[in-house]
Amino acid sequence: MGSDQKVYGFEEVTKHDQTNDCWIIIHGKVYDVSPFMEDHAGSEVLLATTRKDASKDFEQVGHSEDARNMMDKYYIGEIDDRSTVPSKRLYTGGPRRPQAQDGINSHYKNPDFVIKVLQFLLVPLVILASAFLVR
Repeated sequence: MGSDQKVYGFEEVTKHDQTNDCWIIIHGKVYDVSPFMEDHAGSEVLLATTRKDASKDFEQVGHSEDARNMMDKYYIGEIDDRSTVPSKRLYTGGPRRPQAQDGINSHYKNPDFVIKVLQFLLVPLVILASAFLVR
């Protein structure tokens, strides 16, 4: 953290809110935690702290001294003092995902949908069928 610190506006920081490009603001400092996303116990938690001041969230978790020291390697600059940084994330319709081009039934092609069908429909049916076969 030298004297030649980069200063970012809040609008610039908000552009980095994806798993592969994730910046967060903690105590007026900007951190690029993209390389840390796979190692963090809850990468979805980190994504939820984008586009707002994550200081309160960071302190509430009770991070260890080692975790605080680790932050130095992700530090990329300061937030502009003139920027208004909300303490709560504004609702933006959820995480951005590429939109399908084929209309209203495109959610059926989403891998999450397939997993949910398997998890909540097929697995119970298989268990029920096996219970009848064992009987």
